[in-house]
Amino acid sequence: MKRINIIKSILLTSTIVLGVSCTNLDEEVLDGVVVSNEGGGAVNTSSLLTSAYEGLRGFETQGQMFALDEMSGDALVGPTRGGDWDDNATWRQIHVHTWAPDHNEVRNAWNALLSQVYNCNLVIENGSGAEVAQARFLRAFYYYNVIDLFGQVPYREAGSALTLDPKVWTRTEATEFVISELEAVVGSLPSRAVGDASFANTDAAHFLLAKLYLNKAVFEAADAAGPYTFATADMTKVVSNVDAITDSSLAPDYWDNFKPTNNTSPEILFSSRNVQGGAGGGIQFHWRMGMHYNQTPDGWNGFAIVAEYYNNFNPNDRRIKNSDPAIIATFGNNVGMQIGQMYKPGGTVALKDRNGNPLFYTSALTLITSGATLETAGIRMQKYIPDAANVGTPDNDFVFMRYSDALMMKAEAIARGGAGTNDVAKLATIVSRSGQVGVFPTTLDGIYKERGKELWLEGWRRNDMIRFGTFLAARELKPYVSDKRYALFPIPADALFNANLKQNPGY
Repeated sequence: MKRINIIKSILLTSTIVLGVSCTNLDEEVLDGVVVSNEGGGAVNTSSLLTSAYEGLRGFETQGQMFALDEMSGDALVGPTRGGDWDDNATWRQIHVHTWAPDHNEVRNAWNALLSQVYNCNLVIENGSGAEVAQARFLRAFYYYNVIDLFGQVPYREAGSALTLDPKVWTRTEATEFVISELEAVVGSLPSRAVGDASFANTDAAHFLLAKLYLNKAVFEAADAAGPYTFATADMTKVVSNVDAITDSSLAPDYWDNFKPTNNTSPEILFSSRNVQGGAGGGIQFHWRMGMHYNQTPDGWNGFAIVAEYYNNFNPNDRRIKNSDPAIIATFGNNVGMQIGQMYKPGGTVALKDRNGNPLFYTSALTLITSGATLETAGIRMQKYIPDAANVGTPDNDFVFMRYSDALMMKAEAIARGGAGTNDVAKLATIVSRSGQVGVFPTTLDGIYKERGKELWLEGWRRNDMIRFGTFLAARELKPYVSDKRYALFPIPADALFNANLKQNPGY
């Protein structure tokens, strides 16, 4: 499906984003209108908090943060297929590291993240109690993503005039601020609710703190491209925060985390709620963006998995091949990564492409495809089990944080010198529930490989690759070492109207 046919979220302009306040919300420029609390009605903090939660749905689409986090890595690619999926080279530029400050998805991600910071700030300045605690957690999460992707973070001090440009934190300053916020609020958040992880909770806060301490060496490095020095004290903080996650556990089945009723999984620490046939985001992208038009459910024949990445898996790894009878009966093919002949529901009648040729997915793929393989080149993917009851407005919640990730962060932190003891039995379960034989590795190289298998297309690949020093390296469809400037995305061109923002080095 062409990008022009996809319903996109309406984003605030970069001018609005540059007016985002961190602490002073007496008046803000919102869509060209000055909002003032003086002499007006009460601010509806409940509605604004709901908006801040709904902003998480921006991560569900194929673009914005998802594209920057995943397509810039070694797993996901968006090839041009004849006249389809070129979109002015949008997707190819992300995968091969040739983006520039005017790239539309870079701008969209910047605007989306800081627009939600604005909503959080309104709640923090005008609310009280539980609402404020939740808003501070959400703001920390949005800021974390700005730090990770862009480095610099704009903010406005209390009492500053709107005629002045917002000030800007360095990456180090922003990291320290977000850590302090989370540590201040973690004790005020409720326990993770059974059956619904879509609200801020203590386990999610400890997870995000662990993620911050694990990446602190990257975020505070003199050069964003490294080298990085992982402090023992920071690694021990990772361990202690993971150990503090007490209301979550591993799901018996990996796919419990991605089925339509995944809200029941004890493994999901934080999610974005979707309601079948009702309120929700674009989670259908995660089965439509790669699947063929003739499959069930039908797709847009776009994105694919790079063969070099796929080859890291055992072909029968349950994490990429869920062939349960109900899955085959309903959809015809396994959920996970798809290669080879595709079938109609029931799994016996072979599908054909639109030209009458066998719909047989191959691992061979080029960035620009044409000819007989136009519709079949590339391994396809479904991270979530489609909701057969409503494939367009499904019940699957979008997953941000999982307990398996936390356990692997702890193992990595210990391997980097942190004090603590691995949960050997739980780590072994991560391997065994995938149908594989063996123990979870304790070396950094082994942990990196397992993270790639466990967390594919969950938004962490770029972050992992940078921390492990592989992000800029040559790979299958990018046969060159990227310039070190690509360790950060550029500040969008429009945002540089703020004189306090400086373009990231190399752009």
